[in-house]
Amino acid sequence: MPWKFATLGFVAVTSLLAGCSTTSAPESPSQAPKAAEAPARPAGDGRCDAGGAQSAVGKQASLELLNQVRSQSGAMDARILGPNDMVTLEYRSERVNVNTDATGKVIRVNCG
Repeated sequence: MPWKFATLGFVAVTSLLAGCSTTSAPESPSQAPKAAEAPARPAGDGRCDAGGAQSAVGKQASLELLNQVRSQSGAMDARILGPNDMVTLEYRSERVNVNTDATGKVIRVNCG
């Protein structure tokens, strides 16, 4: 019986405390972020933007091309992935991937 009262008391206190929390909403509609606008990113923050490195698609993969892709995307890290390479499923925003086909030609450039 005491457990029922303790549980009921815990639920009541938790509910009261949850009611005290607030979320901040924009004061005016002009302050709300627009869906079409991307948030501004400081230059050189190391995050990948693969859009700037799409010129590598169709070229033969090499160390020089990998370095160009890394600098064009702004990423801190880069790797070349073949069609049968084993990779982890983690996403790293500071890494650019250069995906190649069996002949070594770049077929895709993406972040992660």
